[in-house]
Amino acid sequence: MYLAIKELKHSKLRFLLIGAITVLIAWLVFILCGLGNGLTTLSAATLKNMDADYVAFEEGSRASMSRSVISETLVDDLKQQSGVEDASPVGATSLTVINESSSDNEKVDVSIIGVIPGSFLEPEIVEGKPLQKDQPLEVIANDSLKKKGYEVGDTLKIEGSLEKMKIVGFVTNETYNHLPAIFTTLDKWRSIQFAAPGSNKGVEKPVNAIVMQGENINAEKLNKEFDNIEVVTKAKAIQGVPGYKEENGTIMMMLTFLLVISAFVLGVFFYVLTLQKSNQFGVLKAIGASNRFLAKIIVSQVFLLSLTSVIIGILLTYVTALILPDEMPFALDVKLVILYSILLILISTLGSLASVRRIVKIDPLLAIGRVE
Repeated sequence: MYLAIKELKHSKLRFLLIGAITVLIAWLVFILCGLGNGLTTLSAATLKNMDADYVAFEEGSRASMSRSVISETLVDDLKQQSGVEDASPVGATSLTVINESSSDNEKVDVSIIGVIPGSFLEPEIVEGKPLQKDQPLEVIANDSLKKKGYEVGDTLKIEGSLEKMKIVGFVTNETYNHLPAIFTTLDKWRSIQFAAPGSNKGVEKPVNAIVMQGENINAEKLNKEFDNIEVVTKAKAIQGVPGYKEENGTIMMMLTFLLVISAFVLGVFFYVLTLQKSNQFGVLKAIGASNRFLAKIIVSQVFLLSLTSVIIGILLTYVTALILPDEMPFALDVKLVILYSILLILISTLGSLASVRRIVKIDPLLAIGRVE
């Protein structure tokens, strides 16, 4: 480590250039990580925020609320099952609303989420008041609508319908299917979703899904005991949100390529440096330095350079997040930052193994013969 640090200090410009490239790679990795997490959060934040463990869908719906229609009457039966601590129905649909309280009657696409007022599915209010069972016209909306001029007390009209709603409160970080969420009572949601005759498929008190709490729920047992339902984990339900899996897969592929490229770039740089210093390593081996000792020098240099570059990359990412426009979905999860930091440092360090292999092959006598 001592020799590694001494060389880093001696050849500042050379290692600064390598470090600058590593910083840019780390910066790009964290930016993509934040954008990817932001996109997936927009897609399924409401589902992610639910304090739940399992979700029951219609059988064959592929764990998607947009394809599922089941009866709310199943809630009481599910609550009686072993491992189920609580259960609550939910419905979701996307539509366009018009703010009648605005002078320009601005139209906004939103996701209407139907829940039982006071249940564990109703999000915490940050402004205004929560939903009331006896007030079906009142709704609570995601606070992103406030940036569009929406306020508590505004009246919303559904485009192409006579249905109206009144905003009585705001919640935060509640989006579904890339749209701001508006929470309403299940009865109000049903009057919107199943307005057309026969659209409920003949199901009594239809809902899209039933969300359950309970870590010890036996999904396979429930699937056998109840006809026409499919119980899945919350994680699988999130994967069933339209576009979520595809978006996440695309970002993950890009990040994987970036990590591989970073390992290759650092590996090539240090391999070239090793070739240039072959005679010096030969002299060190001639005076008794072991291959293990020399390998530690290379690995230590790569580790220190990668660690410093990753830290700088993280700082640049958080600074960048401060200046990004509000319309750009960006959410940098601390757990993901730690994970990709470790991966970047680990992969970069592994990329130095080519240099270590070269050191092992250096013949001290031939290297000394090349000393000028």
